[in-house]
Amino acid sequence: MSGPAWGDGTRSVRAGELPAVPGAPLRPSPVFAAPFHLADQPPRAGGADAYARTEQPTLRNFEAAVGELDRGRCLSFATGMAALTAVVMACAGAGDRVLLPADGYYTTRLLAAEELSRFGVEVGYVATLDIERVAAEGGLDGVRLVLLETPSNPQLDVCDIAAVARAARASGAVVAVDNTTATPLGQRPLGLGAHLTVASDTKALTGHSDLLLGHVSTADDELFARLQSWRNHSGSTPGPFEAWLGHRSMSTLDLRLARQGANAAEVAEVLAASPAVRGVRWPWRPEDPSFALASRQMLRPNGVVSAELVDEAAVGRFLAASRLWTAATSFGGVHSTVDRRAQWGGDAVAPGFVRFSCGIEDTDDLVADLSAALDALS
Repeated sequence: MSGPAWGDGTRSVRAGELPAVPGAPLRPSPVFAAPFHLADQPPRAGGADAYARTEQPTLRNFEAAVGELDRGRCLSFATGMAALTAVVMACAGAGDRVLLPADGYYTTRLLAAEELSRFGVEVGYVATLDIERVAAEGGLDGVRLVLLETPSNPQLDVCDIAAVARAARASGAVVAVDNTTATPLGQRPLGLGAHLTVASDTKALTGHSDLLLGHVSTADDELFARLQSWRNHSGSTPGPFEAWLGHRSMSTLDLRLARQGANAAEVAEVLAASPAVRGVRWPWRPEDPSFALASRQMLRPNGVVSAELVDEAAVGRFLAASRLWTAATSFGGVHSTVDRRAQWGGDAVAPGFVRFSCGIEDTDDLVADLSAALDALS
C-alpha cells in the first residue's frame, strides 16, 4: 500500500497494509490456524492457503511490510539466528567456502564452528575493518558466501558494503548483510549492492523486548526461492502472533529510532567526557574512526554505544548507582540497557567492555542518571 515518495514515519505505519474494508479493524487480528479448510478443492486451488508452515496470511502481511522498508522480498523466521542459518544453509553446501565477520555476533561463529563443519562447509573469518581490503586484494575468489555485519556487534565497526559487494559480484560470491543494528530505516544493504539483508527483528525493528523474530530480504528471485524452500523444509517459520505483534510494533519504528539516536548522541558525549570511561564508540560521533563511512553509507544514527569501564567491578558499581540503565542483553528496545559483553564468553573484549543500548526515555533524565552513575565510579 505504501507510496514510493512517503517518508519513513508514514511507511513504518502503513507498510504491508491491505486495502481498507469498511467495518473491519485498521489492522486485522492474527490468523491462528495451522491447517485451513480445503473443502472439495485441490490444495491451494485459486491461491487458497493450505498449511501454515508454507503459507500464512499474517506472515505475508508482516513480510510485505518489512519488504517495503528493505526494498526487496522478505521471508520471516522464528528468530534472527534462524534467519542467519537459512542464509548460510541455502547459499552454501559441502565444499563451499564462506567468510564470516570475526568480530560479529558470536553465536554466528558458534554456528560455523559447531554445525557448518559437519556439512563440509569451509569457514574463514575476517574482521569488519579488514574485509574491504581482503575483497580488493582478490580474497573473495573461490568464496561462495560473504556475511557482513555493519555496524558490527558489539564493537560498532563499519565496513563499506558497496565496495565489498562489487568485489564479491566480480568473484561470483553472494553478499549478505546483518542489518540488525541499523534497521531498514538506517541502512539499505540491497540498494548498496548486497544480495541479501538479514536481521534479528527481536531487537530494534520491533523494539519492545517482548518477542523473538527474524527476517531475510532479497531482490533476487532465485535466492528468494532457495531461502523459501529451506524455511519450508526446516520449519523455521514464526508463529502468527509473533508476526502480528512485530508488524504492529513496526509502526513506531521511525519515532523510536529518532529518540534512540538523539539519546545516543548525548550519551556518547557524556561517556567520552568521563575519566571513568575509555574507548567510546558510536559511528555518528565525529571522533569515531567509522564516522566518515557511516555518514556516507547509513541513513540515520542508531541508539547503540559501546565503551569500556575499568573492570567488571566498575560495571557492577555503575549499575548499582543507576536507576534508568538496566542490566540486560539484547538491544534496540524502548528501555535503556547495559550489557557487559565479556560475561557471555564469545567476544574478544575486556572485562569492563559494555554495550549501551539507548531506549526512548527523556534525554535529560537518561543523561542525568548516566552522569550520576559515572560520578559514583570516580
